[in-house]
Amino acid sequence: MAASSSAGRVLTLCKQFQNAFRISSAIHSQQFTASLSKYQSHLYRETSPLVAPSQFSPTSSVAQCRALHTTISRRGLEEFFDLPENWGETTVKSGGPWTAKQLRTKSNEDLHSLWYVLLKEKNMLLTLQQEARRQRVPMPSPERLRKVERSMIRLETVVNERETALRLLQTGQEKGRPGAWRRNIFGHAYWYRFKEYAIPWYMNKRYKIKKFYTPQFVEPHIRLRIDQHLRDRVRKANFKKQTQAKLEEKFPQMKVPAS
Repeated sequence: MAASSSAGRVLTLCKQFQNAFRISSAIHSQQFTASLSKYQSHLYRETSPLVAPSQFSPTSSVAQCRALHTTISRRGLEEFFDLPENWGETTVKSGGPWTAKQLRTKSNEDLHSLWYVLLKEKNMLLTLQQEARRQRVPMPSPERLRKVERSMIRLETVVNERETALRLLQTGQEKGRPGAWRRNIFGHAYWYRFKEYAIPWYMNKRYKIKKFYTPQFVEPHIRLRIDQHLRDRVRKANFKKQTQAKLEEKFPQMKVPAS
């Protein structure tokens, strides 16, 4: 009897707790619905104060009230093509390339922005060049592409100069990865970048295979290779002079290029 009475008390307490939980959840849901409707009406009145609540429609709230912030719309694939006013023109005016002296006066942020501006311009000019090849027509002002490429090379040079100067101040090393000039068994000198190995160099077979030395019987051939290189350079210079002289003799009105 005691066990049955205790079980009945437990069931009665569970039912009371369940009923109380239902009542509290219903009250909370009603309060949430009322607060939500109040907030919506308040939001509608702030969004369109000139419209009466009876005349307000949900569709107009979507058009008048924007929940997320959006940036200004930009052009899409049109940025890969030249400006419309330049279409059909044989020549397009353009300024000179950026000089290293001008780029050295810019900050790092300006150089970073200028790099992407030049990159976009290069992509546009490459698209224009490919389209001109497809239509078999001359590209208008092809020197613009050379100016952009020259500016990008100079910009990269200026950035490398700043990185080298900062590295010299911090570590005292000129190169980002230290190294040394070495010769191989054929006598060719090249820049060897140092690497980290887990074992000493005299135990490393991969390192010893490179053979950073030149045998004595190779030294005479190094001199012959240098002589051949100098003769080839002189031969090319003489051929260029002879060609220029023949052209000047055949076309006297031709302008002499600056040396």
